[in-house]
Amino acid sequence: MPYDTHPAAASNIDLPRYLARIGYDGPLAPTLDVLAALQAAHIAAIPFEAIDVLTGAGIDIGAQAVDAKLIGARRGGYCFEQNGLFLRVLQAIGFAAEGLLARVRWMLADDAPPTPRTHMVVRVTLAGRSWLADVGFGAAVPPAPLAFVSAAPQETRHETYRIARRGGEWQLAALIEGEWRALYVIDDAAPPAIDYMVGNWYTATHPDSHFRHQLIAARTTAEARYGLRDNRLSIRFADGRTERRYLSADEIEAALGSIFLLPVRPDWRTAIERAAVAEIAA
Repeated sequence: MPYDTHPAAASNIDLPRYLARIGYDGPLAPTLDVLAALQAAHIAAIPFEAIDVLTGAGIDIGAQAVDAKLIGARRGGYCFEQNGLFLRVLQAIGFAAEGLLARVRWMLADDAPPTPRTHMVVRVTLAGRSWLADVGFGAAVPPAPLAFVSAAPQETRHETYRIARRGGEWQLAALIEGEWRALYVIDDAAPPAIDYMVGNWYTATHPDSHFRHQLIAARTTAEARYGLRDNRLSIRFADGRTERRYLSADEIEAALGSIFLLPVRPDWRTAIERAAVAEIAA
């Protein structure tokens, strides 16, 4: 297995090209302010999406493939692509950063069985304090770095979050409509390279992966969160307002371009038309 075929690989990154991609021209130093600014710029510029799973193109998480797709082709990606890229950027700037794996708990009952480790996040250490940096969790992605602390609520421009210790793991939850909802549970130890490959394989190919069955896209700006799940477009504004509407195939295609900033390809049309007639539970 080539060394750069997993997101934690030490790989070169064309930093000026990446910064141009996210529209960031601020300072570059390993500080919390810079980390927060980069995270906000990244999630606003590079959308979350997994359309290549639906079309059968597959997901290559090697550094060269990720850079060609997310930077060169101005596409989006899911967690292994997004956070793998972000990790390499942070390391190039001089941050003490490492990848971790998590088990997704989003929209699951508290007593639901354990899920596989299919979500990648980044842990950054600044002045002896650990911070969670995640740019790859769709419409619920944390919009700012979160401190690994003992269940203290942490406000952001959008939701309030908390990271609570659960045995040898950390659980991330968000306060949504007055209720704490678990997002994922993070393993405390940095995984070996093969675990990223297995997690990506499961997420992209396993029949139980929801990316195999739904067209999903998300983007978060300072003003609003935009989420597309098949034919339902949701907009959650930072001031608390929400909008939801159902889209036709042509409207989905237009939204992918205008809202999610994606260069729509002709070979996406079959997936788009299938999404347009999907029935989504409330």
